[in-house]
Amino acid sequence: MSFRALPPALAAYFALLCALTGACLGSFINCWALRCVSGQRFPRGRSRCPRCGHTLGVFDLIPLVSWLCLRGRCRYCGGPVSPRYPVTEALSALALLAVGVTRGLTLRALELALMLPPLLLLALVDWDTMELPNGPMLLLAGLFLLFLPAHPAPLTRLWQGAAAGAAVFALMLALSLVMDKLLGRESLGGGDLKLMAVLALFTGPAGVVLMLLAASVLGLCTMALLRARGRAFPFGPALCAAGFLTALWGQPVLSWYLSLFR
Repeated sequence: MSFRALPPALAAYFALLCALTGACLGSFINCWALRCVSGQRFPRGRSRCPRCGHTLGVFDLIPLVSWLCLRGRCRYCGGPVSPRYPVTEALSALALLAVGVTRGLTLRALELALMLPPLLLLALVDWDTMELPNGPMLLLAGLFLLFLPAHPAPLTRLWQGAAAGAAVFALMLALSLVMDKLLGRESLGGGDLKLMAVLALFTGPAGVVLMLLAASVLGLCTMALLRARGRAFPFGPALCAAGFLTALWGQPVLSWYLSLFR
């Protein structure tokens, strides 16, 4: 069912539910990512303040609200709490809201919503470690196969996605080897190449070009931000954002672009 077909009150409720679910999802994935970085495979036990170690209560863990009400500080020790928490929660809320508003109550919306957790986990872990774990990428590949039978032309989507993944992997691998020689250092990690191939399953041959363009723009913005802070540049977050945005809005953007030449 389309979002526009819903009665106004029900549409507002649905939009609010998407945003709240997205914010809670962002909070959980952020916690999971931080624990993955510290060597834990899955969040276990109560959340604690990273500075004083005090166990956090329910009112300390309300997405966005707790950080704003406490003015970015721990209730118990007064230490600063990273803005990463509300930023992640807000971006996740906006992403899930966009899915709900543009796709409504459909299987495609469910597929896009289920893409968000592994992509968010990949982006956050890469941000901290400059490494992309294989587990979330395998989850994305499995998600593609899970929803394949629901597609109007499953075999066409399968071979187009596989062809796009293989092509972008081979092309970017060759390009990265050339750049490695020219720069004398690694230009693109193996995790980035695998992530491109997995995301190409969802975007298809036409969308993969748009995804790479969007990732390049987002990557340049990230590089400028991190260089100003003296940090290394991870490409994974830009790829994850570009892949999600292309899967969500790639087809309308491509249709609009092609209409300019008619």
